[in-house]
Amino acid sequence: MVFIPRRVAILIVLLLSGFFASAAAVFRVATYNVENYLDQASGTRPAKSEAAKAKVRESILALKPDVLALQEIGATNVLLELQASLKTNGLDLPFSEYVTGWDTNIHVAVLSRFPITASQPHTNDTYLKNGKRFFVSRGFAQVDIQVSASYAFTLITTHLKSKRPIPSADEADMRLEEAKILREKIDACLAANPKVNLVVLGDLNDLHNSQPVKTVIGARGKKALVDTRPAERNGDNEPASDRRLAARSVCWTHFYAVEDTYSRIDYILINHNMVQAWNPAETYVLALPNWGLASDHRPLVAGFTIP
Repeated sequence: MVFIPRRVAILIVLLLSGFFASAAAVFRVATYNVENYLDQASGTRPAKSEAAKAKVRESILALKPDVLALQEIGATNVLLELQASLKTNGLDLPFSEYVTGWDTNIHVAVLSRFPITASQPHTNDTYLKNGKRFFVSRGFAQVDIQVSASYAFTLITTHLKSKRPIPSADEADMRLEEAKILREKIDACLAANPKVNLVVLGDLNDLHNSQPVKTVIGARGKKALVDTRPAERNGDNEPASDRRLAARSVCWTHFYAVEDTYSRIDYILINHNMVQAWNPAETYVLALPNWGLASDHRPLVAGFTIP
């Protein structure tokens, strides 16, 4: 008997079935923190209302993502409910990955139109702080996605420690430690396959010049990630040569009620190989009326064109 690796077997089946014949040359990758998408209350986290769920669906359908990374999703049944409701409304994302972590209430997940050919969930990472052992709050979902017969990419989604203080440690220190572990996953992925196309996305819970975000992006060089910095499609048309004006585009992704502030804490980061396919014109933050009914975050999407 000849052993055929899983990835190869999936490719053979899809090629024979004609799956890739209809696959678009342009594909979209989105991330969305759906804020306590729970079917029942848990502690201080309320159950998601039907109105809020409907607004989440409306937001996702407006983006029409081919691959969707989710944060703050509840149990597997609510992920299946969301997946089914999107399909009913015309967005079929049949492939999925669901990853739990130390937090028993909210998790990360991936829905995809394209096959997930491999997965490497990271659920039990720990770090030592002030002599105490901590678990990473939410797991990291790492999957390989086959877009076409000739193009694939690896996706890692994350939800780093929030800014909410806890008595056992400083929240900023905890977020930095989680960012270091995430960067180790990124470096391992790049070392295993220097030609990999890599997307790292999700809720980093910090600003672009913070130490956690700088740690995830990495130092300068081929191993550093590129911040796609999605912005609103609100009519802005600044000169591409003027970086000062470009930086004034509306990029916030989160409203923090405690401080009454709007900030950019959700990211789509890509490695230099993936930049070759990146389409900045199809990369944006969704600006939707009554967006806050769905979540305290806004979803963002990056477009890519298969080289």
